[in-house]
Amino acid sequence: MSEILMPRLSDTMEEGVVSSWHKKPGDKVSAGDALVDIETDKALMEYEAYEDGVLGEILVAEGGSATIGTPIAVLVTDGSAPAAAPAEAPAQAPAANGTPVRTEPAAPAAEVPAARNGRSRPPSSPLARRIARENGVDLTTLTGSGPGGRIIRADVEAATLQTAVLSTQAVVPPAPPSAPPAATAPAEAARPQDADTEQVPLSRIRKVTARRLAESMRTAPHFYLTRVVDVEELLAFRATLNTALAPAKVSVNDLIVKACATALRANPVLNVSFTEEALLVHKRVHIGVAVALEEGLVVPVIRDADRKSVSQLGAETRELAGRAREQRLTPQEMSGGTFTVSNLGMFGVDAFTAVINPPEAAILAVGATRKDVVFRDGEVIPRDRMTLTLSIDHRACDGATGAAFLGQLTDLLENPFRIVA
Repeated sequence: MSEILMPRLSDTMEEGVVSSWHKKPGDKVSAGDALVDIETDKALMEYEAYEDGVLGEILVAEGGSATIGTPIAVLVTDGSAPAAAPAEAPAQAPAANGTPVRTEPAAPAAEVPAARNGRSRPPSSPLARRIARENGVDLTTLTGSGPGGRIIRADVEAATLQTAVLSTQAVVPPAPPSAPPAATAPAEAARPQDADTEQVPLSRIRKVTARRLAESMRTAPHFYLTRVVDVEELLAFRATLNTALAPAKVSVNDLIVKACATALRANPVLNVSFTEEALLVHKRVHIGVAVALEEGLVVPVIRDADRKSVSQLGAETRELAGRAREQRLTPQEMSGGTFTVSNLGMFGVDAFTAVINPPEAAILAVGATRKDVVFRDGEVIPRDRMTLTLSIDHRACDGATGAAFLGQLTDLLENPFRIVA
């Protein structure tokens, strides 16, 4: 018999939520079988069994949480006794004359847990299961529209909408006259009394985002460097590139990511992490790209960004961002970054300062492209320009170091052929 422990599925994970079990007590389990879906601080992940056996007991039910290393289930392995049998033994009462009564082994106790849940679970995606759990939708009542009858997100959302409509209709008839309103006063006491305020529980992603960024601002002394970059040539270069690559496309952000990777390769002193014992100089350039979700901020990482073409970076960024929005990124895809790019230009933000994503030493904030009037060669001309702001951990880098990097990055963006040279 062995315990199945809550696994560590990300470097920032402290506890996990059991989203759904793929097995029920009494089910045979083989190594490699999908056993349980675990919701971490950033993603919903499937966890596989590592050994053969029979699922003896579930210790953390769906929707429950447990810290890393805490038992969440018991696996009865070959040759060991069924999990439920020993627990029943001490229940016998002593005989009336005080003579101990020999207890019989609780023979087929292993069968009992299997009947705990007689419904069979239809095939469904992890995202569909999570949405179903959050909205109280019973998956066994749905018919999946995905491949092989698999229940997908759209099926659950449709069921949720239908339930909401029915529930609204049910409330329209006259309200029950009796219902002593304030009988449960203690439970209501914790709620805000302001009718204009809604209390929304923090998502796990937002909790982690809040903790990590607060830690970053508290421990890393930030300083900021700003440059206004002329991107007239960059926009023209992008248009030419997209014509050549059609139907594939690259974005301005793809070019910025590539330029950052190139500048970091040339300025490795900024491609570092600070620790109390040493400064870690990374030999590979892994660029994180900040993606904002309703639940919080996640940063998928493009590895070896300096060695990839702009079109490769663009395709990989879009693929990672899409899966980030579905919370399907793996911990490996969100860890190991050495530098981050955060772009709010598409939202019309002219300039901003970003908080460093620890343990990285710097982050680049990218503002919107705007048409400015500038003096050049004695003339006043309109030019497309963009503001870049570099946030730097002063423990790891100095102003001159950051200025050198930002200067080279500006040079690359203003001479975009050098980005792909």
